[in-house]
Amino acid sequence: MTQNISIAPMLAEGDVEAFLTRDLAVVWHPCTQMREHRGELPLLPIRRGRGAWLEGLDGRRYLDGISSWWTNLFGHAHPHIAQAIGAQAAELEHVIYAGFAHEPGLRLAERLVAIAPRSATHAPLSRVFYGENGSAAIEIALKMSFHAHQNRGDGQRTRFVALQNGYHGETLGALAMSDIPLYRRIYAPLLLEPVFAPSPDAYHAEPGESAEACARRAAGGLAALFERDGATISALVLEPLVQCAGGMRMHHPAYLAEARRLCDAHGIHLIADEIAVGFGRTGTLFACEQAGITPDFLCLSKGLSGGALPHSAVLTHDGIFEAFWSEDRTRAFLHSHSFAGNPVACAAANATLDLFESTNAIAANRGTAAKLAAAAARFADHPAVGDLRQTGMILAFELVEDRATRREYSDHPRQRALAAYRAGLEAGAVLRPLGNVLYWMPPYCIDDEAIAVLDRATAAAIEAFVRCE
Repeated sequence: MTQNISIAPMLAEGDVEAFLTRDLAVVWHPCTQMREHRGELPLLPIRRGRGAWLEGLDGRRYLDGISSWWTNLFGHAHPHIAQAIGAQAAELEHVIYAGFAHEPGLRLAERLVAIAPRSATHAPLSRVFYGENGSAAIEIALKMSFHAHQNRGDGQRTRFVALQNGYHGETLGALAMSDIPLYRRIYAPLLLEPVFAPSPDAYHAEPGESAEACARRAAGGLAALFERDGATISALVLEPLVQCAGGMRMHHPAYLAEARRLCDAHGIHLIADEIAVGFGRTGTLFACEQAGITPDFLCLSKGLSGGALPHSAVLTHDGIFEAFWSEDRTRAFLHSHSFAGNPVACAAANATLDLFESTNAIAANRGTAAKLAAAAARFADHPAVGDLRQTGMILAFELVEDRATRREYSDHPRQRALAAYRAGLEAGAVLRPLGNVLYWMPPYCIDDEAIAVLDRATAAAIEAFVRCE
C-alpha cells in the first residue's frame, strides 16, 4: 500500500527573528548558557551546508573553520556520502546488532582493522565494537579494560590514569577521565577518581627545553606514578598528539612511545582517544602512527562517518577479546547501545573511507596544511599571540596579554571569547574559541578562497579579543 507522505520543506530564507522565537521556546542547546542566546550570543540558524561553507537562514555564508565540532572531513553534504546514506536507508535503516549482522557493519569493521595503526611489537587491532558517539566509545573502552582484567583474575586493577588537561567526553565515565574544571567541577561527587598524570604539553616546556625533552620529562612522571600504583591500574587513557578541548595543546610523539613502553612493563592497557584527532587531522591517518605504536584500545568517532551521522567504534586486539570468551555469560561483555552498528551510519563511514582512498586525502592534507601554515605565519609575531602551534590540519593561537611572560588576560575572559567569536562571524567564518585559544580545524576541502576568509576572520577575532572591555 502506497502512502502519501508530506515532507516538511527545507528552511527557506525568511524571518530569522520568528525562527529564533520558536527555537528558544522549545530547544535546549548544548554547551551553552541558554540565557546568552537571548542577548549577547544570538543563535545562528543554518539552512544548508556545501563543502567548507555553511549558509544561514538569512542567506549569509560562513566558513566552517572548526568542522562543526571537529566532525566534518570532506565537506558538508558531500554527494558520495549523501548517496550512500540514502541508498542504505532505502534498504535497511536499522536492526538490533545483538544476535544480528549486516553487510555495512561487517565491511566497515574489516576496513577499520585493515587501516588501524600497527607496530611490529604488539598484537594488531583485530576486533571492532560499535557505539553511538565519542563518549560512548570511551565508556566502552573503560569497561572493557576493567572487565578484561577481572576475567583474567587481576581483580585489584580498579583504577584509571588520565592526563592533566585532557578531555574525553560528557557522560559520567568519560567526564571522570577529563581534567577540565569547567565541565568536571559540578559533577565531581558523581565521578570516578582517576589519577591524573603530568601532561606532556609542549607549551609548558622549560626555557630552552625542546618539545621532545618536555614529553620525556612528563613520561618520567608517568613512570613514577606507575612504579607507585601500577599494580592497581587498569588502563591509561590519553589523546594522542593533541589535547583538543584543553586548548589544542600539542605534544611530541615520544610521549606516546614511552607511555606504550611503560604500560607494557606494568601490565596496564593503553586507551588511545582518537575521536577528534583520528582520520587525518594530525597529518597521518591516525595519530598513533607517528609514534609507531599500537594501543590496546583505539576509540574513534566524529570523522568516522565524515561528520554526517552519530557513530563510534572501539578497536581492540584478540588478547582482550579472548578474555571474554567463555561458557559463563557473566564473563561476556554485556554492554549495548540501541543504535550500535546502525547500518546507515556504517554506510556513511564506508563512504568516508572510499573518499580517503579515491582522493589520496592524507597526501593532499599535507599540502593544505602547508598553505594553512603560510597563512597563519603572519600572526606569529602579533603582540597578543603567545604561541602559534600546528599539528597537521590543526592550528592554534594562544592569546596572551604579555608575550614575554605568556600572561593571560585575567579580566573578562568570557566576554573576550564572545567578542572574538562574534568578530569572526562578522568576517565570514565560524571560529569558536576555547577560552583564550583561537584555532583552525577546517574541513579538508578548504581552498585558497576559504583560507583567505579564515585569515581575515582570525585577524578580526584577535583584534576583538584584545580590545574587549
